[in-house]
Amino acid sequence: MTTEELIANIRRKQSFLCVGLDVDLNKIPPHLLEEDDPIFAFNKAIIDATCDLAVAYKPNIAFYEAYGVKGWQALKKTVSYLSENHPDIFTIADAKRGDIGNTSSMYAKAFFEDLGFDSITVAPYMGKDSVEPFLSFKDKHTILLALTSNGGAFDFQTKQLEGTELYKQVLETSKGWTNSSRLMYVVGATKAEYLTEIRNIIPDSFLLVPGVGAQGGSLKEVCKYGMTPDVGLLVNSARGIIYASKDRDFAEQARNAASELQQQMKDILSR
Repeated sequence: MTTEELIANIRRKQSFLCVGLDVDLNKIPPHLLEEDDPIFAFNKAIIDATCDLAVAYKPNIAFYEAYGVKGWQALKKTVSYLSENHPDIFTIADAKRGDIGNTSSMYAKAFFEDLGFDSITVAPYMGKDSVEPFLSFKDKHTILLALTSNGGAFDFQTKQLEGTELYKQVLETSKGWTNSSRLMYVVGATKAEYLTEIRNIIPDSFLLVPGVGAQGGSLKEVCKYGMTPDVGLLVNSARGIIYASKDRDFAEQARNAASELQQQMKDILSR
């Protein structure tokens, strides 16, 4: 998917909502455990209930790897279902990969070619030769971890190195990498006060913003400091939507939660 197609879908739906598909079999409605593939059954119901409200879905790969082959099969079925039925929706493999070049090339092939994701989250710690293999894929996007929403982000990301915070150096350096126009960045909603300085470095890039809702991030603050003329934001919510209910009405309640967030986004965009 091209950036232009993503922007067009955001405008059409009046939404920049990304739904996180972080499936824990201990948290889904018990009746789904009777299904042959409970993970896919859960995902399909959530997608069917929210696809007109969301512009992106983000499976966290660890939640599928934890269930072995069956989890991986459910992931592949989920991405195939999205690509076949909702090709306008942006798919994100939240995999946080990052390794030496030839290994990164294999990761890129796995997620972009075999699974067919539009994008993948990548850790920048090993530098450009660990990231550029992902960037070599046309119309695919690499979402670089920049300033994350977890408490441990302060262990390294905000430490100063030669007078500049490390996350700022990551942002600045990454702009010089081959095919850097295909980069997006992860910035946690709980770090909204940093967005002004981030936008000074990457004024036009898309940001994937987790942490709104269950983690306490403010949608209004994120939009106030992070939005661009082309919106430039994908705001993720997982637990607050997909686990809105554990009963048989789980999909309906997920839709209600997604609709509430999408309406807030629509109101912000209308201004």
